[in-house]
Amino acid sequence: MSDSLPFNTRTDLPPGYHVMNWTRGFGRSIGPLYEKYENGWYTRAFLVEEHHTNGMQNAHGGMLMSFADMAFGHAVSFEASHWWVTVRLTCDFVSGAHLGDWVEGTGEIVGREDNLFTVRGRIWVGDRTVMTGGGVFKAIKPRDPRPGERAFVEKEPG
Repeated sequence: MSDSLPFNTRTDLPPGYHVMNWTRGFGRSIGPLYEKYENGWYTRAFLVEEHHTNGMQNAHGGMLMSFADMAFGHAVSFEASHWWVTVRLTCDFVSGAHLGDWVEGTGEIVGREDNLFTVRGRIWVGDRTVMTGGGVFKAIKPRDPRPGERAFVEKEPG
């Protein structure tokens, strides 16, 4: 992968979305990625661009799984303000995402034991489900809450 991939600076993002500030590493290589925090929840997204596609101009399965990992696992950061690593990720491909599609995803914690979080997630385009799945994510280190995360909102003066 190349760090020289161009990042499109979109000005026509759906309401509430902003570009994620990933300027190095894997996130930069597969980006740009977007997120929004709204109504006490989060959603991550990406626009299927040519560098995300397979030979049929659909989002490559590896891209969708990488995105699922980031969308589902973010539930740990969102709920508990921890850095995390993936222990297990399961994905069921339900339909495809095509070149030019706006892909969105989120996850929710459905179980927790010690530092292991079980998360259920969904990836979609419009009203169409693209992928369902879940995973187990290990919280490895606490970090300061970020704007939009539940722990940040709870700490804000009210």
